[in-house]
Amino acid sequence: MVVGMGEALWDVLPEGKKIGGAPANFAYHASQFGLISRVVSAVGNDELGDELLEQFERKNLTCLIERVPYPTGTVLVELDEQGIPCYDIKENVAWDNIPFTSALEEIARKTRCVCFGSLAQRHVVSRTTIQRFLEVMPEGERQYKVFDINLRQGFYSQEILCDSMHRCNILKINDEELVVLSRMLGYPGIDLENKCWILLSRFNLKILILTCGVNGSYVFTPGNMSFVETPKVKVADTVGAGDSFTAAFCASLLHGKNIAEAHHLAVEVSAFVCTRHGAMPELPMELKERLG
Repeated sequence: MVVGMGEALWDVLPEGKKIGGAPANFAYHASQFGLISRVVSAVGNDELGDELLEQFERKNLTCLIERVPYPTGTVLVELDEQGIPCYDIKENVAWDNIPFTSALEEIARKTRCVCFGSLAQRHVVSRTTIQRFLEVMPEGERQYKVFDINLRQGFYSQEILCDSMHRCNILKINDEELVVLSRMLGYPGIDLENKCWILLSRFNLKILILTCGVNGSYVFTPGNMSFVETPKVKVADTVGAGDSFTAAFCASLLHGKNIAEAHHLAVEVSAFVCTRHGAMPELPMELKERLG
């Protein structure tokens, strides 16, 4: 089982609202590669919550989504001329208050791969639930706990980031987030690659993924580094592209592919997602069948 855990919300884009949130994006794309995936989050007892659950059902996404007495999350997304999103994330919403239930504990015991971020840990309730989920998950060589750092609107702290990096075994970060993190940890002056090697060693990670937009992406493992250039495509928007990268990469590992194979497929999938509006386009069969 593969789990995307954290925020479930509506991205309010210029052309209208679309289902969003990194966990749902991750779980949706993982499911396109034939994996049993789950979205774990919370929505409110409101119309937006009803609509969100209906949309997940249409996408054939299996969920463990609790109803809580808070409004369903929304994010106002504005795109610049290059299609890069800017977010206005509403606070004190349902996904800030995900409860840890017996049903969630049962899912944790069966989970092979979970992806979680920093944004969903801005409130103590969801942060505690994520931590308990990670503690219940089985340990093992092919168990993946993916921390996809998501630095938005100051909803993070050094304590939360370091705790999460100690709990994960795969760290995914982009070049802008790496600058912020390295300043926090006290080594801003060294080059990009050395920052990644330091993080890999300091937090005893299996894998560190660094994405640099149009400047390519890197995958670091102890003693090895993979670099893949970003394909040139006509960008519709970049919403969800990073989540699709993570999903394709993890799906590849779970299908027994090596790091280089996982990296190349992840780059191709995220490039395709950039050519479509919204975070959850259906992938072409040519990409889906690569792991068959």
